[in-house]
Amino acid sequence: MSPFFWFIMSIGIFFFTKKKGLKRKSKWISIIIFFLFTNSVIFSEFCGLLEVPGTTIKAIKKHDVAIVLGGMFEFNSDTKSISIRRQGDRLIQAVNLYKMNKVDKILITGDSGFITDRGLHEAKQVKELLILWGIPTNDIITEEKSKNTHENALETAKVLRKSYPHMNRFILVTSGIHMKRALSCFQKEGLTCTSFSTDLYTNQTGNYYWDQYFIPNMDNFNQWNKLNKEISGFLIYKIMGYN
Repeated sequence: MSPFFWFIMSIGIFFFTKKKGLKRKSKWISIIIFFLFTNSVIFSEFCGLLEVPGTTIKAIKKHDVAIVLGGMFEFNSDTKSISIRRQGDRLIQAVNLYKMNKVDKILITGDSGFITDRGLHEAKQVKELLILWGIPTNDIITEEKSKNTHENALETAKVLRKSYPHMNRFILVTSGIHMKRALSCFQKEGLTCTSFSTDLYTNQTGNYYWDQYFIPNMDNFNQWNKLNKEISGFLIYKIMGYN
């Protein structure tokens, strides 16, 4: 699924094959892959096909709970602390929603996506962080069992129905490229949510800088991995009946 892997494979074929026709084809394939998957404008436009557009906090009406999906942090075993990723924008925006009185409570869903224990227990650790930031314990809800988006929705629905049956206005906070799959999973579990997309890749206004058109950005190779993963994840979830 990785365009960088495709690039390395085509380069490898170019250097090691003795067939002139295959060598010529692999050269041009390598060039096309490099410029296609390192171009920021192309990547942004493709993201726009999947991402659920973002909105301003001011445009959001009052909700009971902001449901924040995990996948925001890593655990540093040396410092014994969590370290934020780009997806940590989910937590920042959820706190903003709370501070601007758009939600009454913040719910963190997700333990760890790793098969083995690597020290990350995200919902529990993020709750400790939110308390450190001054948010009252009573306003923080955690779901500490789930390991993927399907389980996020399933286990969150159980927590809300058991302990907060009176609440029915939910806002889902997750990455823009992940929002479509997440919304459908929560809808499947009977939770209708307003979307609040974060860490967006799409340039919604179309106002690009000149260098984004012409100068390759190697980081885009990694970003394409995320986009391809999300596309395949959405299709697999559809086959499995999770959304």
